[in-house]
Amino acid sequence: MRAGLLRRPLGNSQALVIAVLLVAAVNYLLHRSAWVESLPDLVVAFAVTALFAGLAWWSGHALEELGLDRKSWPLGLKWSGIIVAGVALVYLAGALIPATRSLFTDDRYASLTASQVAVRVFVDVPFATVLAEEVAFRGVLYGLALRRWQPLWATAFSALMFGCWHILSSLHLNTEKPALTSLLGPSELGAALADLGTVVFTGLGGAVFCELRRRSGSLLVPMSFHWATNALGYVFGFLLRVGVVPRL
Repeated sequence: MRAGLLRRPLGNSQALVIAVLLVAAVNYLLHRSAWVESLPDLVVAFAVTALFAGLAWWSGHALEELGLDRKSWPLGLKWSGIIVAGVALVYLAGALIPATRSLFTDDRYASLTASQVAVRVFVDVPFATVLAEEVAFRGVLYGLALRRWQPLWATAFSALMFGCWHILSSLHLNTEKPALTSLLGPSELGAALADLGTVVFTGLGGAVFCELRRRSGSLLVPMSFHWATNALGYVFGFLLRVGVVPRL
C-alpha cells in the first residue's frame, strides 16, 4: 500500500506545501542545529538536492520542467559562458574603482589562503551551494509554481522563497562586512536593515535567475550566474587582498 502511494504522482498543491515546508525545515536545521552544522557542507548539500529531486520525482516532474532536458544544454552552455564573462567584467570594474573596492572586503574570509579560495571556488560554491539551491528554487519550486500560476507569479513565489532562505544566514552581516558596518553601524537596527537588504537583494537575484531559466529553458544558466556571482567574489576579494589587482 505504501509503495503504491509513493508511485502515485503527488498533487501539485500538496507538492508546493511540502516544498515550502522543506525549505523552512532545511534552513532552520542548517543554522540552528549543531548536529547538522557539524556535517560536511557537501554531505548536507547532496542530501538537500536529493530531497528536492525526490519531491520532483514524486510529483511527476519531467526533466524539461526542471530545466535539465538534454536538448537545452547547448543553449544553456552558450548563455552561461556569456554570463560568466559579463560578471567577471563587472567584478573587475568594481575591484578597480576605489568607491566600490571595499565591497569585496569580508571579515569571514579575510584569512583564506590561495588553496582555500580555490576549494571555495571549484568545490564549495558549485556543489555545496549552487547545486542544492538551484535544484530547489529554480528547478523544483519554480517548476511546481509554473504548473499552478503564470510565469510572473511563479517567479515571484520562487524569488520570495529564495529571499527568505537568506534571513538566518545574514543576521550578523552588518558586523561581518566592514562596508556595511560603516554604513549601518553595529547596532540591532543595523543588523535588521542589513538582513532586510539581503532578503530584498537575493529575492531580486532569484527573480533574475528564474527569468534566465525561463528564457533559456535550461537550469545551467542560473546555475552559472549563481556560481559566478558567488565564486568570483572570493577570487577578486583575494586578489585585492594580496595586491594583484592594481589600485587606480
